[in-house]
Amino acid sequence: MTQTTDTTDFLAPSRLGRLALPHRLVMAPLTRNRAAADGTPTDLMVEHYAQRASAGLIIAEGSTPNAVGQTYPNITAIHTDRHVAGWRRVTDAVRAAGGRMFLQLQHGGRVGHPATTGLTPVAPSAVPLPETIFTPEGHQPAAVPREMTADDIRATVADFAAAARRAVDAGFEGVEVHSANGMLLHQFLADNTNRRGDGYGGSVRRRVRFAAEVTEAVADAIGADRVGIRISPASTVNGVREEDTDGLYAALLDRLKGLDLAYLHLVRSDPRAGWYRKIRADWPGVLIGNPDLTDLTTEAVTRATREMLAAGADLVALGRPFLANPDLVARLRLGAPLNPVRERYFMYVGGADGYNDYPALDGQPSVPSSDSIVATDGARVA
Repeated sequence: MTQTTDTTDFLAPSRLGRLALPHRLVMAPLTRNRAAADGTPTDLMVEHYAQRASAGLIIAEGSTPNAVGQTYPNITAIHTDRHVAGWRRVTDAVRAAGGRMFLQLQHGGRVGHPATTGLTPVAPSAVPLPETIFTPEGHQPAAVPREMTADDIRATVADFAAAARRAVDAGFEGVEVHSANGMLLHQFLADNTNRRGDGYGGSVRRRVRFAAEVTEAVADAIGADRVGIRISPASTVNGVREEDTDGLYAALLDRLKGLDLAYLHLVRSDPRAGWYRKIRADWPGVLIGNPDLTDLTTEAVTRATREMLAAGADLVALGRPFLANPDLVARLRLGAPLNPVRERYFMYVGGADGYNDYPALDGQPSVPSSDSIVATDGARVA
């Protein structure tokens, strides 16, 4: 009798390029604003990621490849030697605990502010974010970004490639290019934020050019098998709008699929959506699905993970479940209850509350204090 393999078994071993993974659960990148003001990872971050080293792969939070790409205060960066040294402490701790890490490279584009960086944001076109943005001085009206010149574009592509090399120097197994959630690369893709009339705007094939060139440069810098890309088809986060989602991503994937990248990461994937099915059919490599979870119970997370794998995902990325449960893998294996997410401590705050004090199964819940709160806001997706 032939034994069949359960393709929805998320605890089964897997592979990602050169990496052997103990299972198919990935920790998704989550902006948590716990870095130093200059973008250097802190002691809190070393502890946070080491606590979650049982993830099959950790994709660390978005780190800026240059100073003007910073989004909010206390966001991580990867463009100086100090940043590399700070991240090396994180990767060393995770590796010592048995884990593996990629680093997300994120440029905010128009999602930035002079009060945070001292610089005018840059973007494909001079179209501001249609909402306020959090800064060290609280929420402020968004700044009108400066339209990027051809020289700006070339320099930014080079900055992404340099950041990827720095990430490898910092001990990461690879990097994820962030082309989702209304950040710079997504701003080039979207109709309402890209009003250019040159070779980077107008037609679909021109609008995908910048994201493709960044990804190609990063792959050339560190090897395509160390590079993933994250996209968010049909997303309107941070005010972006796509008029032709299917055609847009068909053109982008057509440009990228010959590179043999490590993976394609789909944000807030709905396996029933037409765009998801088309992308899965068209993408020849590893696909990471990121389910859009509203119910964070053990049963709901297990069900969504299995549905994602049944719909063709190779790995499943989970954000908030890993945030609140450093031992998420053990809890799902045992069917144990999950800790609830304490939303108040998600973004724009400092300290360990809601960050490093979530209890493991053998620990006691700790009562959060308010000592470290510097500001609160509704959750934003980065």
